[in-house]
Amino acid sequence: MLTTIRDLFRFSLSFRFGSLILLLVAVLIATSFFAPYPPEKRRVVPRKMRGKPPSVEYVLGTTALGQDVFWMLTAGVKNTLIIASIAVVIGRGIGVLLGMISGYLGGAADRIIQSIVESVIVIPRLPLLILVAVILKGELTFVTLGILIGALDWAYPSKRYRAQVLSLRERDFTHTAVFSGMNTVKIVIQEHLPFIIPYMLADVVSGFLFSIGIEVTLSYLGLNDLNSLSLGTMIYWANEWSSIFAGKPWVMIAPVTASIIMVVGFYLVSIGISEYLDPRKRLVRLQAHQADLALELEREGARTPGGAFSASLRKEQDE
Repeated sequence: MLTTIRDLFRFSLSFRFGSLILLLVAVLIATSFFAPYPPEKRRVVPRKMRGKPPSVEYVLGTTALGQDVFWMLTAGVKNTLIIASIAVVIGRGIGVLLGMISGYLGGAADRIIQSIVESVIVIPRLPLLILVAVILKGELTFVTLGILIGALDWAYPSKRYRAQVLSLRERDFTHTAVFSGMNTVKIVIQEHLPFIIPYMLADVVSGFLFSIGIEVTLSYLGLNDLNSLSLGTMIYWANEWSSIFAGKPWVMIAPVTASIIMVVGFYLVSIGISEYLDPRKRLVRLQAHQADLALELEREGARTPGGAFSASLRKEQDE
């Protein structure tokens, strides 16, 4: 995995920019732990500073209820990513497990698993999430929402992992592992999983994008826990208070801008990973790696006794 990330930073400009954006998001989340007061608490700023635009003292301004928008935003970003992380761990965990087992076992097991997967794929996720959120509105916490999103977001990833394993199980190293006596679990984890990791990275990023969008959508519709902070609930309350028409647009602009920046960051990372997985791009990277290796060998040869003479001889022969 470290080699994959190193190559991504080296060859993908979009991945570097996306990682920089996500690093800034991580700094914002870390800042939330140093909040001078609970961000969701009301009337924490002096009465005369309520509903004021951004200033040196209050970087993103304050709400009419006396809340500091900056500290609200740090907590909102953190909670939104907590929901997305729970959803990604559950959704991708189920997807990887079922996809790899289905692809490797084949036969009746594959047909049964794929019947279940295809039954879940045809279910419209957003309407179902809205229906369940309406039913559980009084009990829908951040953890519950993350579990709910993850439970409905594993079918598509499962199909992708299955396709990869179907190819890998026909490779020579898989047959060698079978002949050596390795069981199914060891083959899938030790032999196949390392090849799946780059695709898993791209899939995890897609999962974050989907989960962030769902959280913001459900919160904007008032179906999330509105007493807790997230980017979606901040947008909901800014709209409920008519902040733009009341002359306090910064209350709405802050969460909307943060949502866009996060989505752009994850999107750029996703583009970088997709380019990394492109076979044509991979050929370019291999050629660049071979050129670097040849240059390094030439430099090492020049440092050894007789190396300089050999290098000059090769140069004369080329001329």
